Amino acid sequence: MVGFSDSVEQISISGIREVFEAAGADAINLGLGQPDFPTPEHARQAAVDAIESGEADGYTSNKGTAALREAIAHKHERDEGLSVDPEHVIATAGGSEALHLALEAHVDHGQEVLIPDPGFVSYDALTKLAGGEPVPVPLREDLTLDPAAVEERLTDDTAAFVVNSPANPTGTVASESDVRAFARIADEHDVLCLSDEVYERIVFDVEHYSPLAYADSDNVVVVNACSKSYSMTGWRLGWVTASEERIERMLRVHQYVQACASAPAQYAAEAALTGPQEPVAEMCAAFERRRDLVVDGLEDAGLDCPTPAGAFYAMPAVPEGFVDEVIDRGVIVVPGEAFGDNGAGHARISYATNESDLREALDIVADAAAAVR
Repeated sequence: MVGFSDSVEQISISGIREVFEAAGADAINLGLGQPDFPTPEHARQAAVDAIESGEADGYTSNKGTAALREAIAHKHERDEGLSVDPEHVIATAGGSEALHLALEAHVDHGQEVLIPDPGFVSYDALTKLAGGEPVPVPLREDLTLDPAAVEERLTDDTAAFVVNSPANPTGTVASESDVRAFARIADEHDVLCLSDEVYERIVFDVEHYSPLAYADSDNVVVVNACSKSYSMTGWRLGWVTASEERIERMLRVHQYVQACASAPAQYAAEAALTGPQEPVAEMCAAFERRRDLVVDGLEDAGLDCPTPAGAFYAMPAVPEGFVDEVIDRGVIVVPGEAFGDNGAGHARISYATNESDLREALDIVADAAAAVR
């Protein structure tokens, strides 16, 4: 039998999927990173119109349609006050492909990529697939990424460091001072800051800041997507924003692995970005109510958890045996170690589900916590 590449042998199926498979069919799912809201109707209709008119039948430009890239540039100006050239955007098959492009284009074999720990599972795996070495950076006690911890781990072999705000799995949002520091690190140390901003619209009583706004060099690459903000996970439409030279290198990868993002999804994304934004506000308000419900429920259960400021995740510290006990009782949560060694002793809870299920699940969480103490 022909063997397998060293890079693919370094990764495995996500621990999140293993949890789903272990749970019963009737379990309450607090493990899924997917909004439980419909895609906005005007975005759906734009895809239908493009399909019925035949506009979506063929390839688009490798970078994506000009109209979509202009909509993305307008979105950055509207939401963040950032001036982005539409030519400096590539529409991708979700944020996942955008991350893949950025790492493939910037990481040489054996180079290091600093990643938050705990952090999104793809950072470790995609670094390894690019031939790099992931270097975990432990988070602060409040589960935010400390710029000083990043800076002290830089070496001559460091190609990039990853910033994720709002963050998966922690729900934390980086402060403006921290984001300024990340931009400074990218400038002063001539190292790439890969900023994953997929959850940027989902924030509660805080502001989202991007390193792209503060960097003096072109050493920042921003990844974003329609997946979370517009409840479009299944549409697989993301993008990457960077300087002209960096976009050109990432386009070299994209044109061979993807050619172009799905055409119907591009038309849907254009409509989502340029059309009414009320669905985003309504979704965020619902997530904030759920956040408060979850934080109160975890406190009542005696579980310590920093209050999430964004996304739709909470990451409490939990006693040994808690995750198995909760799953056995019919509630899916994800063990913290699925997101890195420093996630051990925690669990990720997603509140992207209805309040009735959340209340029932939180009662079970409290019983499970009491049972394993």
